[in-house]
Amino acid sequence: MLRVNSEHPAPELERETGGSYTRREVCRLLKIDGRQLKNWERQGLIPVASQYRFSDLLILKRIARLRGERAHPRLIRQALDVIRGQLDHLPDLRGDVQVYKDGRRVRIQIGKQKMEPASGQLLFDFDETEINKLLQLPPTQKSGGAIAEKLRHKIEADYWFEKGLELEQTGAPYEQIIEAYEKAVELDPRSAGALVNLGTVFFNGHAWADAEKRYLRALEIDPHYPLAHFNLGNLYDEQGDVASARHHYEEALRLHPNYADAHYNLALLNQAAHDVLGAMRHWRAYLKLDGSSTWANIARRELGKLEAITVVQGNRRAPLQLVNNDRG
Repeated sequence: MLRVNSEHPAPELERETGGSYTRREVCRLLKIDGRQLKNWERQGLIPVASQYRFSDLLILKRIARLRGERAHPRLIRQALDVIRGQLDHLPDLRGDVQVYKDGRRVRIQIGKQKMEPASGQLLFDFDETEINKLLQLPPTQKSGGAIAEKLRHKIEADYWFEKGLELEQTGAPYEQIIEAYEKAVELDPRSAGALVNLGTVFFNGHAWADAEKRYLRALEIDPHYPLAHFNLGNLYDEQGDVASARHHYEEALRLHPNYADAHYNLALLNQAAHDVLGAMRHWRAYLKLDGSSTWANIARRELGKLEAITVVQGNRRAPLQLVNNDRG
């Protein structure tokens, strides 16, 4: 959400969160077969899915290792349940945590402190060692070399993508963040998500032309990408190009009708253009999708102002008009 009143800070542009892998690609990377994935799903170790994120690969790799060490599925599931419940609360500890088998038990270590799964706040290990192991994927046979190389590039691109996100979250210099996303794009030129995030870094640095170039490239790769349309709309909005901003916000909504932030920004555009009914329509749509945030309070306030205007106008008496009498 970008076009807000000056007394309210504008939130950051949205970002993509990484690529995806098919079940077949996951099996190839982890050197397992489809039956093992199904067994893990049946045992409650992983949810049923057709696509997996880069972060999922690291979790699946750890499950494969623990099962290879004959760790009981119940103990693995117990650790995973605790970990998944805490990932959002303690993201800063992500790199300091390891999960491993100790005798018959599955233990978790945070720094130098060892814990059992039920003992406290726990996270999963996302260290670079696991990533590097994934990058050392050997082709299983000669004809599979090209496929393995393609997967290797995809993993490495996702590594740099995740690195870019991490650098952003830790407030690293723009140069380092840009370098990470550019490496992701170099390894996977069709990574629309990396291009969008790179565009957003340039946007935040007020490098408008560089931001526009990346957003447009993302849309060349995927014309049906709501986030790219939305962020491009924000860019044009910031530059005062209202017509282009409106076009891309509406495209984002066409592709994703429940895109709350697009409704929010269109409400503000319509309100600035004195299109009261259009603004009210988008405020109401936004509040149906997001009725409890700080931004919802602003939307509710603006909608209330517009509703008050329409009520006053509706109550006004029409002026008296003289009418000719047709009687002769």
